Amino acid sequence: MPILAKTIVERLGIPENYSEHGGSVDHLIDLVHWFMMALFVGWTAFFLFACWRFWRKRNPKASYHGVQNHVTTHLEVGVAIFEAVLLLGFAFPLWAERTDRFEDVQAQDPVRVRVIGYQFGWNYHYPGSDGKFGRIDRHLVQSAGDPCIDPEDPNGWDDFVSPILKIPVLEPAILQVTATDVIHGYAIVPMRIQQDAIPGTDIPMWFRPLRTMETSVVCAQLCGEGHGDMVGVMEVVNKGAYTSWSEEQSTAAYARNAKAAQPEEAEEADEAEEAGEAEVAGEAEAAEKAEKARGSKAMAREAKAANPRSWPWPTAPVRLSS
Repeated sequence: MPILAKTIVERLGIPENYSEHGGSVDHLIDLVHWFMMALFVGWTAFFLFACWRFWRKRNPKASYHGVQNHVTTHLEVGVAIFEAVLLLGFAFPLWAERTDRFEDVQAQDPVRVRVIGYQFGWNYHYPGSDGKFGRIDRHLVQSAGDPCIDPEDPNGWDDFVSPILKIPVLEPAILQVTATDVIHGYAIVPMRIQQDAIPGTDIPMWFRPLRTMETSVVCAQLCGEGHGDMVGVMEVVNKGAYTSWSEEQSTAAYARNAKAAQPEEAEEADEAEEAGEAEVAGEAEAAEKAEKARGSKAMAREAKAANPRSWPWPTAPVRLSS
C-alpha cells in the first residue's frame, strides 16, 4: 500500500478493526489526528512569527504595556471555540448513534455477559440456558473476581463463570463491566471498545463482531504492579459452537449448584437412586435363579424320557395294607 494512502490508524499501528461500529471509530481517530496536525502547524507558524516580530534587534526597547487592543483575545477565544465545535461535532454524532441503537440491540436477544475485573485478571459471568442472571449480592464476595451470585436464587443455579470471553460471530453482545477491588479499564482493541471497570457498578457496552477470531483483552487503566500482566482472551466462534459450549457449561453448573443449594433433597434423590438400583439388581438375580431352575427341570425331563428305568423311584417307605 502506498504511504500516502495509509490512514492515521494504520500509521499508528492500531490492529485492524473487526467490529460493526469500528469503522466510525477509526474515521473519528483519523479526523482528530488531522486536526491536531493542522493545529500544530498553525501554532508553530504563529510562534515563529512572534519570534521574528519581537526579535530583540527589531525591538531594542522593551514594552511594558503589551498589545493595546483585544484582537489577540478574540483570536484565542475564536480558535478555542473552533476546535471545540470541530471535535464535539464529530464525537457527538458517534456517541448519539451508539446510544440510540442500544435499545434496538437489547430487543435482538443479544449475548449478555458480566465482566468482572480483579487484580490481575478477568472473569466472565454468563446467565446460563434460561438467559437470566442470578441475583447479585456483593456482600457475598469471597475472592478476587467473585461474581457474587446468591446461591439461594434458583435463577442463578445455571449461571456459569468462564476465564475467557467466548461469543458468537455476527451476533450482538452486551458486556456489563464491573470490578471487585480497584478501578480497571476493560479494552478489546480489535473491537474498538473500552470501558472503565468500577467496583460496585455494572456499566454496559455493546458490539457486534464481524469474523471468527481469537484476540487479547487488556487492562487500559493502571491498577497495580501486575497491570502489565492483566491480559485475557476473547474467542469469537460460530453460532453452533457457542451454543454447544454454553449449554454444556450451563448444564454442569446447574447440577453442581442445585446439589449444593439443596443437600437434603439431593441426598434423598441419591438414596432413592441407590434403592432403585438395588431393586433392579434383585429382580435380575431372581430372574437368573428362575431361569436356572427351569433349565434344571428341562434337563431332568429329557433324562427321564431317554431312560425311564434308570430314573430314581421315591425312597420313602411304602406301607401295604393287610
